[in-house]
Amino acid sequence: MQTPKRQGRFATIHGPVFFTSAGLLVALAVVVSVFRDAAQTVLTALQNWIITNVGWVYVVVVALVLMVVVFCMVSRYGDIKLGPDHSEPDYSGPTWFAMLFCAGMGIGLMFFGVAEPLMHMLSPPVGEPGTVAAAREAMKITFFHWGLHAWALYAVVALALAFFSFRHGLPLTLRSALYPLIGERIYGPLGNAVDIFAVVGTVLGVATSLGFGVVQINTGLNHLFGVPVGLVSQVVLIVIATALASTSVVLGLDKGIRRLSELNMLLAVVLMLIVLILGPTVFLIQAYVQNTGSYLSEIVFKTFNLYAYEQTDWLGGWTLFYWGWWLSWSPFVGMFIARVSRGRTIRQFIAGVTLVPTGFTFLWMTVFGDTAIHMVLVEGVQNLAKATQADASLALFVFLDHFPYSQVLSGLAVIMVIVFFVTSADSGALVVDLLASGGNTRTPVWQRLFWSIGTGVMAISLLLANGLQALQTATIASALPFSFVLLAVIWGLLKALQRDLTKRSTRTQLHLAPGPKPGNEDWRRRLRNAVSFPNKAEVASFLQGVVQPAAEDVARELRNGGAEVVVKREPVCVSLQVLHGDEVDYVYEVRIKGFMPPAFAMQATEVDEEQSRYFRAEVYLLEGGQNYDIMGWTRTEVINDILDQYERHMHFLHLVR
Repeated sequence: MQTPKRQGRFATIHGPVFFTSAGLLVALAVVVSVFRDAAQTVLTALQNWIITNVGWVYVVVVALVLMVVVFCMVSRYGDIKLGPDHSEPDYSGPTWFAMLFCAGMGIGLMFFGVAEPLMHMLSPPVGEPGTVAAAREAMKITFFHWGLHAWALYAVVALALAFFSFRHGLPLTLRSALYPLIGERIYGPLGNAVDIFAVVGTVLGVATSLGFGVVQINTGLNHLFGVPVGLVSQVVLIVIATALASTSVVLGLDKGIRRLSELNMLLAVVLMLIVLILGPTVFLIQAYVQNTGSYLSEIVFKTFNLYAYEQTDWLGGWTLFYWGWWLSWSPFVGMFIARVSRGRTIRQFIAGVTLVPTGFTFLWMTVFGDTAIHMVLVEGVQNLAKATQADASLALFVFLDHFPYSQVLSGLAVIMVIVFFVTSADSGALVVDLLASGGNTRTPVWQRLFWSIGTGVMAISLLLANGLQALQTATIASALPFSFVLLAVIWGLLKALQRDLTKRSTRTQLHLAPGPKPGNEDWRRRLRNAVSFPNKAEVASFLQGVVQPAAEDVARELRNGGAEVVVKREPVCVSLQVLHGDEVDYVYEVRIKGFMPPAFAMQATEVDEEQSRYFRAEVYLLEGGQNYDIMGWTRTEVINDILDQYERHMHFLHLVR
C-alpha cells in the first residue's frame, strides 16, 4: 500500500489530477459565463428532476450514513485508532473542535441562525403560519437540518480517509477510501477520476460560498456604514477575503487556520453569550432542553419523511437542498477533518465530530432562533419578520438592532462572517492542494497559493457573469452521483475495519502475552532488567549485538523457504519486513525510546533530569507500538518473539482470505 514516487522539479504535483482539474474549472467558468442563460435553464431542470424523482435517494443515503456512524462509534470498531496504536492526537480538544467547526458550517450558522427559524415559522411546510405550533415546529425542523445528519456525512468521509491514510499509509486523498474495493487501481485512471471530482467539487463549493456569502458581508456593511450593495463592493470583498486566506495559507495549518479558527470560536461564544444574557434567558434555557428532546423523539420520523401524503415543494427547497449541500461538501470538509484528526480512536473521533458540534449548533440555533421568534410572537417586532422574508442576509443585522450597543454587535458579526469565510477559503485551498499533490502534505507555497487565489478568481468571474446561481444548482446536483460513491466508500470502510479488528484479536488469541515463556527464564536476570534504567548507548548496543543478529537469523531461514525478507539497521531502530505481495506485509521493529525515570530512581542517582533519562527497546508492528520492552532478552528469546508475532500475522491472513 505504498504511494508511487514522483521525481523532478514538480514532484509535488500529481499531473493527471492537477492539470485536468484546473482545465475543467476554467472550462466550466467560461461556459457558465458565456452561456449563462442556457446553463441556468439546463441545471434548473436537472435539479427539479432530481427533487421530483430521486429525492428519496438523498434521504435513504443520509439515513444510512447516520446509522453506520453510530454503529462504528458504539461497536468494537470504536477502539481502533486513526493512526498507529502508539500515536497521540496532534491537537488539543478545543483547538481541534474549533478547526473542524469553522471549516464545517460556521458561516452557515451566521447566515441562518436568525433567518431559518423565522422563515419556517412564517412559511411552514404544513399548518398555520405565525402560530405557537408553527414556532415549535420551526425549531424542530431547524435542529433536524443542522443536527446529526449533517455531521455524520462529514464524519464518515473523514473517518474513511483518516483510517486508510494514518493507519495504513495510503495517500490522504479521496481515492484511498476505495482501496478495499479496487486495490492498487486507486493509483490509475479510476483513482484519478475520483480525486478530480473531489477537486472540482471543492473549488466550486468554496467559490459558491464566497460568492453568496459575500452578499451578507456587503449587506452588513451597508447596514452599518452605508457601503453600497453591488458588484463592485462584492468583488472588492472577495479580493480582501482571498488575500487574507492566501496569507493564512502561507502561514500554514498551525499558524494560519488554527489561530483563525480559535479566534472565531472565541468570538462566536462571546456573541452567543451576549444574546443569551440580554435576551429572554430563562425561556432560552427551557427552549434548548425542549428543542433537543423534541429533536431526539422525532429523529426517525423526520429522517424518512418525504411529505408523500402532503404534496408540497417545501421539501425540495429545504431538506433536500441541505442534504445535497452537505453531500457535495463532504469530500472537502471530510478531508480537512481527517487532516487534523490523527491519533484519536474512532469512538473519540465520531463523538467529537458529531455530538460536540451538534450540541453547540443546537445551542446557537436556540439562542438566536428562539430569541428572534420570541421578538416576533411575544414582543411584536414585526419589522424583523418583514426583513427576514424580504432578504435573509439582512435578518441577523435587523435582529441585533434590538440589543444595546447594536452597532458594536453588528460590527462583531461582520468580522465573524469575514473570518469564517477566510477559514473556509484557506481550508479549501489546503484540501485541494492535498488532492492535486496525491496526498503530499509538504508542498511549496506557490502551489497552495495557486488554489487559494484560483478559488477567489473563480468566485469573482462567476459573480460578474451572474453564474453563481447556476453554480449552486450544479453543486447540489453533483451530490447525486457522489451518493453512490459514498455508499461504495462505506462498504470498503466496513470491510477494512473488520479486517483490522480481526488482526487485533489474533494478537491475543494465540498468545496471551509476549516474551520468554514461563519456566524457561532466568528470574534473576528478569529482575535485574526490571529495575535497571539503561542509557541510550546500552540499548543501541543491545540492538546491534542481539536484535539485529536475531532478525538476520529469522530472515535467513525465511529466505531459504523462498520468502522475500528485508532487514534494516538504523541508528535508533532495527526492522524486519516480510513482503507478501498483494497481501498485508509483516513488519517487526525494535525502536529505541526514551523516558524520564520514576522519582525513586532519580533520587538514587542524584543527577539532573536530562542526564537521568533512560531508554527502552520497544516492539513496533505495522499497526504501531505494542508497549513492551525487550531490553535484556537473549537472542533466542528475541527470535521467539519475532516468530510469535509472525504466527499471529499469518493467522490473521488466514482468517481474512
